[in-house]
Amino acid sequence: MSTHTDHILVVDDDADIRQLVGDYLRRNGLRVSQAADGREMRATLETSDVDLIVLDVMMPGEDGLSLCRNLRAGKHRAVPVVMLTARDDETDRIIGLEMGADDYVVKPFSSRELLARINAVIRRARMLPPNLQVSEAARLIRFGTWRLDTSARHLLDEAGTVYPLSGGEFRLLRVFIDHPQRVLSRDQLLNLTQGRDAELFDRSIDLLVSRLRQRLGDGAREQTFIKTVRSEGYVFSQPVVLLDEDA
Repeated sequence: MSTHTDHILVVDDDADIRQLVGDYLRRNGLRVSQAADGREMRATLETSDVDLIVLDVMMPGEDGLSLCRNLRAGKHRAVPVVMLTARDDETDRIIGLEMGADDYVVKPFSSRELLARINAVIRRARMLPPNLQVSEAARLIRFGTWRLDTSARHLLDEAGTVYPLSGGEFRLLRVFIDHPQRVLSRDQLLNLTQGRDAELFDRSIDLLVSRLRQRLGDGAREQTFIKTVRSEGYVFSQPVVLLDEDA
């Protein structure tokens, strides 16, 4: 009986860092591929199953933030991403998380910390029920009277009016859309939407759900889209329909 070995893709234009990280991860039982830029990253993703991407922010040409944004808008959006960021650039870290990164490690970093972050992110990603991944197949997704534009990251009502979403609201809605009619616990939702800070704000998921409900027009008594399941969590109760690009 074979056991799965997690496959990590290290994307960094610095060959020494790629080699250092790759050697350490291999010594700790992981399979590792390396890429110097976005082109090599995409080539690896097309030919191999990757469990997690370690992605450097500061790279010439396409930087890590652009690559992360494009990953989240494409067919590989479900692959977790840990970003490598500069110590003095808090803006990059915030933007990286808003672009959909699952965690970050600050340079200079210890290989031991990076390994711990990788294992934690993979563990969180596997907490969910089997992912239906319905939102990967189309840019526009309809549920009830709403459409979600997964590329522009905003909602559209029946009249075509645009309603912007914050990064947290968008990530939470994507999780619900990928798991319609499934009860998701607060821990599952926290880990997927907030990553490393989940344990610090254990009730913040309720506030985020409340904000998303307001966006969708759910009332306090009549919960059309996101229903509360007592003592268990939340369930997205609407059917999800994929639309053509011109719908």
